[in-house]
Amino acid sequence: MRSTGTEPIEETSVTATSGKARRLATSAGEWRGLVAPALLVTTTVLFVVGVIAWLMDAPAAADVCWLVGTLVALIPAVGWVVAELLRRRAGVDLIAVLSLVGTALVGEYAAGALVAVMLATGRTLEAAAQRRASHDLDALIEHAPRVARRRVGDQVTVVALRDVRPGDLLVVGPGEVVPVDGEVAGGAAVLDESVLTGESLQVERDAGEPVRSGVVNAGPAFELRATATSDESTYAGIVRLARQAGAEGAPVVRLADRYAAWFLPLSLLVAGVAWIVSSSAVQAVAVLVVATPCPLLLAAPVAIVAGLSRAARRGVVVRDGAALENLGHATTLVMDKTGTLTAGRPAVLDVACAPGWEPDEVLRLAASADQLSPHVLASAIVAEARVRRLALSYPVGVVEEPGRGVSATVDGHRVEVGGARGSPPDVSWASAALNRAALDAAAIAWVSVDTEPVGAVLLRDPVRRDAPRTLRRLRSAGLTRLIMLTGDRREPAAEVASVLGLDDLYAQQSPADKVAAVRAERQRAVTVMVGDGVNDAPALAASSVGVAMGARGSTASSEAADIVLMADRLDRLGDAMQIARRSRRIAVQSAVVGMALSIAAMGVAAIGWLPPAAGALLQEGIDVAVILNALRALRGGRGTDVALPGGTARLVQGFAAEHDDLRKTLTVLRRAADQLSRGVDDEALVALRGVVGYLTEQLLPHERAEEADLYPALAEVLGGSEATATMSRSHAEIERLARRIGHHLAVAEAAGGVRPEQFDDLLASLYGLHMVLLLHFAQEEENYFVLADETTR
Repeated sequence: MRSTGTEPIEETSVTATSGKARRLATSAGEWRGLVAPALLVTTTVLFVVGVIAWLMDAPAAADVCWLVGTLVALIPAVGWVVAELLRRRAGVDLIAVLSLVGTALVGEYAAGALVAVMLATGRTLEAAAQRRASHDLDALIEHAPRVARRRVGDQVTVVALRDVRPGDLLVVGPGEVVPVDGEVAGGAAVLDESVLTGESLQVERDAGEPVRSGVVNAGPAFELRATATSDESTYAGIVRLARQAGAEGAPVVRLADRYAAWFLPLSLLVAGVAWIVSSSAVQAVAVLVVATPCPLLLAAPVAIVAGLSRAARRGVVVRDGAALENLGHATTLVMDKTGTLTAGRPAVLDVACAPGWEPDEVLRLAASADQLSPHVLASAIVAEARVRRLALSYPVGVVEEPGRGVSATVDGHRVEVGGARGSPPDVSWASAALNRAALDAAAIAWVSVDTEPVGAVLLRDPVRRDAPRTLRRLRSAGLTRLIMLTGDRREPAAEVASVLGLDDLYAQQSPADKVAAVRAERQRAVTVMVGDGVNDAPALAASSVGVAMGARGSTASSEAADIVLMADRLDRLGDAMQIARRSRRIAVQSAVVGMALSIAAMGVAAIGWLPPAAGALLQEGIDVAVILNALRALRGGRGTDVALPGGTARLVQGFAAEHDDLRKTLTVLRRAADQLSRGVDDEALVALRGVVGYLTEQLLPHERAEEADLYPALAEVLGGSEATATMSRSHAEIERLARRIGHHLAVAEAAGGVRPEQFDDLLASLYGLHMVLLLHFAQEEENYFVLADETTR
């Protein structure tokens, strides 16, 4: 990067330390990190040279080499013991010191040299495991930007990140890290968000769209209008969390410390008894040799930090080992609704129309008028129009009134979108729209053209596609109580809770109410709270484990949380739960098995069947085994995730895209039924023709292709055709109802209109097929289509 006016800046506020202090700390850390490898090399060389001397019939020279190796290891070992004692902890390094001293005093120089190599190997393996396990967390910190390029007029200067203020215009070059949160100032930006979310696909942000700090510019240079300082930006909060990540405070590690508190006196007792019974100091030394260094204190931290690393690779940043361990045995989950269980942004549910108007035309006019509005409902209407590929017109004379909506001239007509001007229209189509909005807990935006009401756009915050599957995974992982805690009204909250099968619901909750509810749950069980808004931050802090949806959540919620889900996907919580339980299980398993093996070896050594040298080799093997076992936490277990082969994943993604298109046009069934119920014969017959055309040209070919291509491919992965049997039964019902509607159309065409005797059955078939398809689509999306997302993450 070239400077055009200032010198390069070495550090910023994001690093939370001065450059000099950081360099000194780095140098000290690097020096300490070299002690264990240097000790391992020295002791190994001296041991090998001693072996060579012994083989060359020079026992005196061999003993000297082995004794020197013992003394070389004794010096840092004493330092480690003193450091532990200053912390008021008597660790198993004390046994190592005693065994080194004991082997030197009784003349077991070879055993002493082996203990020295063993001690150095254990320390080196632990350090290597910690470095490997924390690699992904370190990568988050190293990725943090340190400078920004600020543009003022035609001048671009390199400035410290702490000097960037909201409103500054920044330039982000190709391959550079976005330094602060902001909005694309002009053109479009192509971004790689994998560092934050784990998603490999690049995303494109248009002018005015928000961009989070920490993502990488994967396209040409673009300009960014800063909306936050570096300290307030997304990545700064993530870096602060990553800096705190570690395993020292985890309860499972404290458990290991408690085990060590009795393991040390047990070792000394067994050694003392062996000495008294056998009158041989050599047997006592042999007991100490196999008891040190105990794998107990090595395995637990390595497994926990490995779990932290694996969670980071899945887009889950965990504050510390205590949070990961607590997550591993939680039984209650409390969740916010908006942005956690639902998408957090409204989507168009349906478009109701006055007679003579088409839904796409009503939506096009509404979206055209709403293009310049920042309102969240306006954005949803415009987004839906773009998904349907409607050609929008540029609005002129735009007027937006808070609480009323937008009015603008579109194609020569005055279009109004928003709340009803006065009372809602007293006509049948409007009454039906109001009734459905009440039943579906949807918002409604009325559309008028030249003061004449022509339609209504129904909008609702949809349930996340991955939510049902994620909650099933969480229940299978051990959560027994799932609760929704929301400030929303009870009606929409109850519908979401019913769909997801939640155990309890608290609606219309203030932040204080949320804190009280979480505290009450926490008194009964280890409780996880998931939220994304500023109002969730106090509840997150009050829970046993707070989880923030960090992709779109507030900085306050991320700071208050113990865990941050960097991707805007609830299923990452399921990943984190599985990782937590696996890491805890491996930590306990490694510590207990290693300790049991050491105790068994101590018993054998106490009766004189295991000399010190052989015991040292055996204990070395135990240490290496438990550390390698602890490192298994870096890899995934069997779990419940289903990985689709590449061809199957692409097939699923293709059908998922078709689903999205079919869902947009599914309302043709409901509109035809509505027109039929109003008894307008000509319009009903035209609508019925449209339904049959939709079924024969779009829907049935899609369903038949699923049955022929998709389901057999999924059956191979999911364990047989029974996994898709219920969906195949739905296909048969869809075919049956489609044939029935087709038969009704043929009869109506022959009679010149819908006959009275057809009315009831045709109405039931249309409404029935509509509901069957809604359920069928939801089941396929929850059970099958999310598998492609899990495979590609």
